[in-house]
Amino acid sequence: MTEESPRGPRVGIKGPLMFSAFFGVVAFVAVLIFGSGGTGHGMRFDLAFTAGGIAFIVCLVIAAMLSMTYKENAEHLGQGSGVNLRSEDRLKGKGKAPEAKGPEDPAGGAPRE
Repeated sequence: MTEESPRGPRVGIKGPLMFSAFFGVVAFVAVLIFGSGGTGHGMRFDLAFTAGGIAFIVCLVIAAMLSMTYKENAEHLGQGSGVNLRSEDRLKGKGKAPEAKGPEDPAGGAPRE
């Protein structure tokens, strides 16, 4: 058996967990310091744990959603063979580019002067 999952070895779990844990700790410390309302009051650990947990969960959900939307492009998309083909490539092999004509009469007559 191979260690690769059927979807491929795209993303591990360690990166998003560490990312979310970092922002959870930052939110915990920020709310612990600023949530008390001054030096005359005690530290609000209840608000700090709540804010840290919410920040951890939100960051983890966002990281999971971003990793699920990741998709490799197909090989044929990078070949330049579609509607986004450059005009230089289209005209290659057909001689030089057609020369620009002056404004013509909408009825198909001679150019206007």
